[in-house]
Amino acid sequence: MKWGWVFLGVLLTLGTLSWADKGLEVPEYDGKDRVHSLNAKNYKSVMKKYDVMVLYYHAHVGNNKEAKKVFELEELALELLTSPAALTYQLAAQVLDDIDDEDIGFGLVDEKNDRSVAKKLGLDEVESIYIFADDEIIEYDGELAADTLVEFLYDVIEDPVEIIDNDRELKGFHNIDEDIKLIGYFKSEKSPHFIEYDDAAEEFHPFIKFFATFDPKIAKKLRMKLNEVDFYEPFMEEPAIIPGSPYTEEELVEYIEEHDRPTLRKLEPHSMYETWEDDIDGKHIVAFAEEDDPDGYEFLEIVKEVARENTDNPDLSIIWINPDDFPLLVPYWERTFEIDLGSPQIGVVDVKDADSVWLDMDDDEDMPTASELEDWIEDVLSGKIDPDEDDDDNMTQ
Repeated sequence: MKWGWVFLGVLLTLGTLSWADKGLEVPEYDGKDRVHSLNAKNYKSVMKKYDVMVLYYHAHVGNNKEAKKVFELEELALELLTSPAALTYQLAAQVLDDIDDEDIGFGLVDEKNDRSVAKKLGLDEVESIYIFADDEIIEYDGELAADTLVEFLYDVIEDPVEIIDNDRELKGFHNIDEDIKLIGYFKSEKSPHFIEYDDAAEEFHPFIKFFATFDPKIAKKLRMKLNEVDFYEPFMEEPAIIPGSPYTEEELVEYIEEHDRPTLRKLEPHSMYETWEDDIDGKHIVAFAEEDDPDGYEFLEIVKEVARENTDNPDLSIIWINPDDFPLLVPYWERTFEIDLGSPQIGVVDVKDADSVWLDMDDDEDMPTASELEDWIEDVLSGKIDPDEDDDDNMTQ
């Protein structure tokens, strides 16, 4: 994941302004060294100190003033993660204060000066953040913001599998509809089939949510058989039962990898780059809708209906973006795509040059029906609507 990509420029440029607007003063350095600069001599001893180590593998700064300025902003973001002065910055310090049994360290690795360290640690993509936890290396593909990264770290230190023991927890499980999730029913934690499931969960942790129950009553409410694992695609009402129970770790991993691109998925701050890079033939179908807005909610329900009707189509993948989740990017998107995000929008975007074609919904008529939207999507998938064919006119009926 490249931090130098255009989204990062927008986030870094506007991010400091938004902090000031909210009344948060950038803290002065208090003399306590929180971010380590790793090198061949110290990296082993530094990393042994922490349960979780967060490393920013950055390009060599050199003498370029602009590069130094950007790097200082990025380093400041890492400083804010553990600074008591950042308590008012959303969830960052609050979350870290609650983590009493985990010691989290932050470090920097220079592409040029620390090349040998990067090679030994397996850091292969410059301008990326890597998280070392429980003998796993996790590449962070999300927004470079203190609250987003700390929330992600909180997920990292949680167990890969969450156990459901009662109806309240089962209700919480059902309320998760924006993420891929799996649930398995096993005899106990000592079951060899649960151990295989838990090992598979570690491969995808914390990006995919894994749940399990050992309670026959909970399993009955889920209509599950012993050693069965159900796979829930985002926004789908019914799960898919993974065939071939009981499973090995390899079988579960293979199934998940074959089904990890949902028909409809939400762009999340903690995985925005990974999602955007997972395009189909260089294009994305993108739907903008504010969930709390009446028109946005209505349109999102139509999009969900179309996704459910076409969930078996491997060529269809829609990214839903809630503008409220990315307020700093709204002006950029409106300017780039020439659309008004004050109302719902759906279009097809070329990921390389941001050329786009959008369904015309600017009039005051009713939202498109599910059938009309499905027809438009079919035209996109067939190539009849293509952002590369008409750069002058980016709206279509």
